[in-house]
Amino acid sequence: MAPRDINSALLRIRKFSDSSAESGASIMRAAGGNESPKPELPLAEVPSVVTAGLESNVTEAASTEEPLGEKIMHEISDKTHVPVWGIILILIGIGLLLVCICCCCLRRWCKRRKKDKKGGKGGVDLKGMGFLGDAYKEKVQPDEEDLQDNMEDNEGEKESEKSEEKLGRLQYKLDYDFNSNNLAVTVIQAEDLPGLDMSGTSDPYVKVYLLPDKKKKHETKVHRKTLNPVFNETFNFKVPFAEITSKTLVFAIFDFDRFSKHDQIGEVKIPLNTVDLAQTIEEWKDLTSVEGEQGQLGDICFSLRYVPTAGKLTVVILEAKNLKKMDVGGLSDPYVKIAIMMNGKRIKKKKTSIKKCTLNPYYNESFTFEIPFEQIQKVQLMITVVDYDRIGTSDPIGKVVLGCNASGTELRHWMDMLASPRRPIAQWHSLKDPEEGQDN
Repeated sequence: MAPRDINSALLRIRKFSDSSAESGASIMRAAGGNESPKPELPLAEVPSVVTAGLESNVTEAASTEEPLGEKIMHEISDKTHVPVWGIILILIGIGLLLVCICCCCLRRWCKRRKKDKKGGKGGVDLKGMGFLGDAYKEKVQPDEEDLQDNMEDNEGEKESEKSEEKLGRLQYKLDYDFNSNNLAVTVIQAEDLPGLDMSGTSDPYVKVYLLPDKKKKHETKVHRKTLNPVFNETFNFKVPFAEITSKTLVFAIFDFDRFSKHDQIGEVKIPLNTVDLAQTIEEWKDLTSVEGEQGQLGDICFSLRYVPTAGKLTVVILEAKNLKKMDVGGLSDPYVKIAIMMNGKRIKKKKTSIKKCTLNPYYNESFTFEIPFEQIQKVQLMITVVDYDRIGTSDPIGKVVLGCNASGTELRHWMDMLASPRRPIAQWHSLKDPEEGQDN
């Protein structure tokens, strides 16, 4: 019922009770008042009873008008003492969780179907062949160990094929002059080299030398960020014809990296006894993987800084890696000697601390030499890694010689230092045979 209807009903009841009371009083007066008056129902009680009933009817009507969902929510809120908005949030969270679970199940089911489609082509269900007996099963299913070995062999062959395919190839030219006993080697170009840098490119350069002595090595310029470098650089080797058949020409391609060890991409080896030197040879050769000859002595990283105005050269020995094993236990006790050479004579020297039982020592030790600007073009910097021996003599592991008379990465490092005064230039270098070039 509406509130207006309730009020009108209350007014009618009140008027009816008043009129009935007045009529009763008039009847009693007409009778002469002989009979004792009956107790009258208080007027206040009538509307209270009626209003109570009406109010209950109103609440029932209001409750019937309230939506069922809200009624259930209010009942749950009253029982759990949780506000309605809290119950709504809980229900929303449960719904989202159910949706996520359904999505995950659907995604996994789709992946499983894709795998079944990919792996099921040409496959044999060995579980379903039990009814054929052991004889048929043995024919269909090979031995597990043999199958695994074959798979490993195939994977190894595939990996080797991939590695060979990705190394690229090199074009070169050979021209031998019988009159002057000069072998002219031209590095023309390379193509399809693998990208070893994070950008997907490389900074390639080529080392050219003769085996087995390796006394004289030549290097091309570094070509930045390319997989198809064009070099067109020629190097000369003085080799008598009587000795040339015992030599092997090596082209080793490296990826230049100033702050880490230079990675070798591949190499080309040409036994000169298999080459007809009577005519000029120009051809392509595929690069092959490295056999592990490079880096057998180890690598060292150091920085150079020269201040021309003060005439000070600062050498910071940072670290070394993969040093040659010199001790019986398979380790070494390395330290580094730094020497300033001029005209073949040692004029200054210093050394680092000794690092015990390691092939990868870390030093981070700084040394300063006073070298006037007039002499910096004349000196050589010799850095030698030595294995310390308390009882016998300390054996040198390898060395690096830098200066204006150097070549390759050593010359490049020295020229970068001179081109960037007051700024330290750090670089990795591969150690060379300590006896190499002692006659210089």
